[in-house]
Amino acid sequence: MSNDGEVNHRFSIFSFFVAGLCVAVLSAVLPANASVNVTQHHNHDSRDGLYIDSAFTPTNSANLVRDTNFNGAITGNVYAQPLYIEDGPAGPMVIAVTESNNVYALDAVTGNIIWQRNVGTPITSGLPCGNITPLGITGTPIVDLPSRSLFLDAETTPTAGTFKHMIYSLNVDTGAINPGWPVDVSAAVSGFDSSVQSERGALGILGSIVYVPYGGRFGDCGSYHGRVVGVQMNNPASVMNWATTITKAGAWSIGGVANDGTNLFVTTGNGSVTGTWGGSEAVIRLQPGPIFSGNPTDYWVPTNWQSLDSGDTDLGGSGPVIVDVPGATPPHLVVALGKDGNAYLINRDNLGGISAPVASLHVSGSSIIQAAATYRTNQGTYVVFRANGSTLSAFRITATNPPAITAAWTKSQSGVGSPFVTSTDGTNNMIVWSVGTGGDQRLHGYDGDTGAVVYSGGGPNDVIGGTHSYSTTGIVARGRIYLAGDNRVYLFRVPIPALQLTLAVSRKTHGSAGTFDIPLPLSGNPGVECRTGGATDDYTLVFTFTNNVTSGNASVTSGIGSVSGTPIFSGNTMTVNLTGVANAQTLTVTLSGVTDEFSQVLPDTPVSVNMLIGDTSGNGVVNATDVAQTKAQVGQPVTGSNFRTDVNASGIINATDVAIVKAHSGQSISAPHARARSSVAIAQLGTSLGPRPELKLRPRLCWGSLEASNHT
Repeated sequence: MSNDGEVNHRFSIFSFFVAGLCVAVLSAVLPANASVNVTQHHNHDSRDGLYIDSAFTPTNSANLVRDTNFNGAITGNVYAQPLYIEDGPAGPMVIAVTESNNVYALDAVTGNIIWQRNVGTPITSGLPCGNITPLGITGTPIVDLPSRSLFLDAETTPTAGTFKHMIYSLNVDTGAINPGWPVDVSAAVSGFDSSVQSERGALGILGSIVYVPYGGRFGDCGSYHGRVVGVQMNNPASVMNWATTITKAGAWSIGGVANDGTNLFVTTGNGSVTGTWGGSEAVIRLQPGPIFSGNPTDYWVPTNWQSLDSGDTDLGGSGPVIVDVPGATPPHLVVALGKDGNAYLINRDNLGGISAPVASLHVSGSSIIQAAATYRTNQGTYVVFRANGSTLSAFRITATNPPAITAAWTKSQSGVGSPFVTSTDGTNNMIVWSVGTGGDQRLHGYDGDTGAVVYSGGGPNDVIGGTHSYSTTGIVARGRIYLAGDNRVYLFRVPIPALQLTLAVSRKTHGSAGTFDIPLPLSGNPGVECRTGGATDDYTLVFTFTNNVTSGNASVTSGIGSVSGTPIFSGNTMTVNLTGVANAQTLTVTLSGVTDEFSQVLPDTPVSVNMLIGDTSGNGVVNATDVAQTKAQVGQPVTGSNFRTDVNASGIINATDVAIVKAHSGQSISAPHARARSSVAIAQLGTSLGPRPELKLRPRLCWGSLEASNHT
């Protein structure tokens, strides 16, 4: 039986069941996606709970505020962590699920509903035990980005007295049920009794299979087993099951299934007391499938497991956390925390069977039931955890042989949910966050190295209603923290600079001399681009913004020319390539839909540039001044002060550049044909310069003139 009104859970070891066709060979699916997505519990397969977001500096975090304009209204009680998905048809969205079996996709900026789906009648009565009513979706779902599929387990009662666990796959962009789903677990897995099996742990994905952990209900009724069920994502008729040989021993921790990219890891709770170990009180490594080898290298059990069993002192109250500690021997670890108040380090390369751990420390005087988080700073590797309902604690793992556990800091808090962590870059500005679940219902933030308070809960509008003990935890995306309580998703945000265009330039590379920019003022007279565009009249405009930008479009809205390809985004810049740009004109490029990392959208913004080849002085007219200016720089290195006279951007200022300027002399923005020279005149100019094999003459199609260019 579990403490704190939580479910108690257990597991079984050697049996597995295959439904349908043989399971395909697995391969890791690693989506190449530069977007920010929170697809699973605690953000990563390792269940580290770490979110890297440059906006969460200590100063910004101290000024966190709830966005009261965010709608976030949903229907139902919430135990699961929300998810965050970008690149949907309507933009970024937050996924939330409820015990009423409602699934929502909310606009991540406004909180309005994009789509919603009910997946069946939740259970309100008739179960032999339990403490959640209504009972529907409890465990945190998971999203497979390559297939844009959302997976979840829903408990339903299609008719009175009938109880089912149904594994669903939904299109994350529309909410439509994917073909072949849901999977009725009782029908697919022999011996699975939906009336006594609960699903509280987070789902996992490894390769092409989605994994769902199961335990028992609060009260430990019936002969359930700890289980992990695997379903092929592209063939839901193919189902495998691993179960503990002993009854009970549930895989019930809210972190659910972790993986290290090769194998799965779960922890189990207390089992029915026997003299033979059968899967209880353990860290279990499962091969994809799931398949359990039964070898001691693939499980770890404390030597006092029988005492833990008889005392209902589950190791499985907290899920496994995958941690690597550089410099430690062994460096590859699993962290487990038990209801006995102990933290354990286990060698992930050889779990060790029934044996002493690599290291252990008594870190709490209470039962530890929660999902821990881990992070690394310049001070070392930390694990932070909910020690009890009023204490948040952190310990360090030493980089020694063997590694050891040392206490770091402890904070008292009015209610404590499972922690999560932000960092600006993965090492610095670590801030640990926890909600005052069942207490002050406020979000709290602490320095990851010292535990010093960074954010103390905010003001009168910052209370989070409907939180649930250790289950409630948050996610971070684009300068925002999302938290789900009963009937509502809440949004907190750090101060975000307004998205503004701050700089525009026309950029060209001048051979080996380097890259040089011509500024394009955002107001007043446009800047003058005096350089040639090569054979296809190509130019590059680079726009700089106050914030990092992630998407947007550009188009030529005035003048002759077109955008070539799609814009390129890097940090706070947007690069737009142009082609077919005519000379002696004002060209206007309008930016539209430019979106920053905080989902702010720039209003449509036009930027103009005067295209006038040879106007080295930038006064809007090509004349003798420009010719003299260019002649004066012939033979000089191309620098930031004279690059405009390298008119053909070759990296060398020579007679070719002088010839180009002369060829365009008399032209202006207002009078482009003022001095359009004939091919004969240009040829005569070339002759007067003397024999210059590098000077080739080509007809310039726009404006009916010829342009000299340097070809090597």
